[in-house]
Amino acid sequence: MVTPLLNDLYQFTMAYAYWKSGKHQERAVFDLYFRKNPFGGEYTVFAGLEECIKFIANFRLSEEEINFVRESLSTSCEDGFFDYLRGIDCSDVEVYAIPEGSVVFPKIPLLRVEGPVAVVQLLETPFVNLINYASLVSTNAARHRKVAGKSKTLLEFGLRRAQGPDGGVGASKYCYVGGFDATSNVAAGKLFGIPLRGTHSHAFVSSYMSLDEITDKSLRRKDGSSTCEDFVSLVQTWLSKIQRLNGVFGETNQSELAAFTSYALAFPDTFLALVDTYDVMRSGIPNFCAVALALGDLGYKPVGIRLDSGDLAYLSCQARKFFCSIEKEFGVPEFGKVSITASNDLNEETLDALNKQGHEVDAFGIGTYLVTCYAQAALGVVFKLVEINNQPRIKLSEDVSKVSIPCKKRCYRLYGKEGYPLVDIMTGENEPSPKVGERILCRHPFQESKRAYVVPQHVEELLKCYWPGSSDKKRETLPPLRDIRERCIKQLEQMRPDHMRKLNPTPYKVSVSAKLYDFIHFLWLNEAPVGELQ
Repeated sequence: MVTPLLNDLYQFTMAYAYWKSGKHQERAVFDLYFRKNPFGGEYTVFAGLEECIKFIANFRLSEEEINFVRESLSTSCEDGFFDYLRGIDCSDVEVYAIPEGSVVFPKIPLLRVEGPVAVVQLLETPFVNLINYASLVSTNAARHRKVAGKSKTLLEFGLRRAQGPDGGVGASKYCYVGGFDATSNVAAGKLFGIPLRGTHSHAFVSSYMSLDEITDKSLRRKDGSSTCEDFVSLVQTWLSKIQRLNGVFGETNQSELAAFTSYALAFPDTFLALVDTYDVMRSGIPNFCAVALALGDLGYKPVGIRLDSGDLAYLSCQARKFFCSIEKEFGVPEFGKVSITASNDLNEETLDALNKQGHEVDAFGIGTYLVTCYAQAALGVVFKLVEINNQPRIKLSEDVSKVSIPCKKRCYRLYGKEGYPLVDIMTGENEPSPKVGERILCRHPFQESKRAYVVPQHVEELLKCYWPGSSDKKRETLPPLRDIRERCIKQLEQMRPDHMRKLNPTPYKVSVSAKLYDFIHFLWLNEAPVGELQ
């Protein structure tokens, strides 16, 4: 799917125009960055780098693709251009990037791409596409993790609601990066090694009519020492005991009991039941307990229940009370701690509301709002030329937020005494690096009065070489997905709490050096036309 043709037409029209004018080999530098953090927050998680590096490693146009480009462009385009396309690859391109899984901020380049201008121009749309959604959904996942808390298990259940197969697979991958624990997506599990979770749906429960449908009723003890020949009767015995104990409910739904029993016979080690098909407290919970206790008699430990509708806070608390009463009455150790999973169109707001109400949910299955990034459609990644032939370039706008920061830059994160990042700073490529213990003036790129001195206790250079091209620079190794996830979690923990809070977060400071500030404004004045009043 990700080929050189996954591109906007104007990238090829520009490539032709560069070639036609003899500019196509000129050395250009582009920055890929975004202008505003998503979801009303003050941080973003960077993701998608690995896919970008894979793309350029295999960047070649096939003869079939070149013929299609020929058909799509004007008939005035010369044959020599298509000969040029046959020979291009990314062997002379250099890519510098912030490590994937890092917490990042507006204006700071996520990628710096250097190379022949026509080739790098053809990388713009694929790179923006690969990073935009990946970073957006990773950030969305991280925000859900922040609200849920470290102790809760987060499950990504979004495949069926995702924007197509590639959206579904990408969502599973990048939700895992953002801090989710597992996915329901089997393809993503195979491709990326993400843990899989899933049990059964309401259809499975409602497909049963009675316990008579269960033909093989035997279940071997977990230790293999013997076999229970009639597991169904064991379940019914336990249900009778529970009914006498509780007295709140009468006859439970027997088709539901049949479904739970059948599922337990199939998966005695991982029994987790969906309990809201008929009535949670009058049927689902007691039926689950009867099956779970029968499994316990044979040495198995049930996993828990899933709630997919209703008042999740109330039902989870009632279910927990029921489990604790079972533990106390029948002396079943830890039965009160069986897992309660909740699903049903959850999002950041509902998680926050559940926390405020008080609940007993251990795991959340989240789908639609997570993978579609319902709260914000796109991150708004841009790809801007900042230098060509060693000459800095700037893009101006009446909207100051859209003014680009010119020239090839180095980027640093400065840390304070408490270990938190204080500010990210961009400097010119040849400026000396900030040093620990030495005061440096950090300036807002466009607002003259916003400036501060910083004495960093630790300095981290952000951009590293992930594709050296024909240079002899050391190439960084792409880490496995699990390490990217760990980096994300660690980076989020390092941030100051007021930057991370949901309501009115403090903006993180992004700055430039005094020298770069002066140069930006010199170039701005130099490039902006001077008006004339008459």
